[in-house]
Amino acid sequence: MASKPPVPPFTRASAIEKVRLAEDAWNSRDPERVALAYTVDSRWRNRAEFINGREEIVAFLTRKWNRELEYRLIKELWACEGNRIAVRFAYECHDDSGNWYRSYGNENWEFDDEGLMRVRLASINDLRITEEERKYHWPLGRRPDDHPGLSELGL
Repeated sequence: MASKPPVPPFTRASAIEKVRLAEDAWNSRDPERVALAYTVDSRWRNRAEFINGREEIVAFLTRKWNRELEYRLIKELWACEGNRIAVRFAYECHDDSGNWYRSYGNENWEFDDEGLMRVRLASINDLRITEEERKYHWPLGRRPDDHPGLSELGL
């Protein structure tokens, strides 16, 4: 089994690093890359959908990013203890009709000893926004280090 540092138990600093690594992976919009951060038998609840294992994660993310175009995500640490991390996040994307959305959510993560996520529980709400209300304008991919985070953006 491959290790995915940082590994538990998490300090505030290592949890912040873990959150940024997750954000970077999701902003790649590469389902295969993202799935490698999860255990082979990882369990997810994403909104009302239940996902089990890496194969289902890849299928889910492929569907997601085929619908959610120009996806850009920011995650922020909320709390951590032992092998668990809680985050809040917001992402922006548009559909194939050009309608923009900002989706807000919270995730609870649980990791194995190797730093792979074995449980991901996500609650997410969507808000339709105008193109003028968008706050994420970096080129697709990793959020630049100097781009404001959620707190700095007032989200």
